[in-house]
Amino acid sequence: MIWLLRIYLFLYFILYFGIGAWAVIEPVREILEFDIPSFMLAVGLSVSAPIGYSEVAGLYGGINLMVGIFCLLGLFSKYLANKALFILAFLTFSIAAGRYLLSLIPTAPGFLNSFFIFEVATFFISIFFMIYLRTLNQPAQKHDVGDVATNES
Repeated sequence: MIWLLRIYLFLYFILYFGIGAWAVIEPVREILEFDIPSFMLAVGLSVSAPIGYSEVAGLYGGINLMVGIFCLLGLFSKYLANKALFILAFLTFSIAAGRYLLSLIPTAPGFLNSFFIFEVATFFISIFFMIYLRTLNQPAQKHDVGDVATNES
């Protein structure tokens, strides 16, 4: 089971680090020699001022890069794995909640899309692995009926 957790964290490292790097290079995407699709177009954003690129690099790029790196560090430590899972659960729950809250506004689009499903699935899988890690860290308790019979309380 620990290997499933490591595979999960490694896949999320690739995913989040890749999205973060993609967002960071968006402002210079057109001058690069290889063809990279537009991050802004993929997520439906447009920039109307130069500071907008900094915001995309910081919010989408920086946060995703660091989440990815934290997932990578979680491969080497159960403690950091638990923290990375918490970050994944918190982040994806927050984004999914925001999508849902927006959908409560009558003229807003609905919340149910592939990104929402991904976020909810990530939340529940991360919670599952957090519970699994908690059970690994708790020592097994030995229950002996004879101890109960001699207990004088």
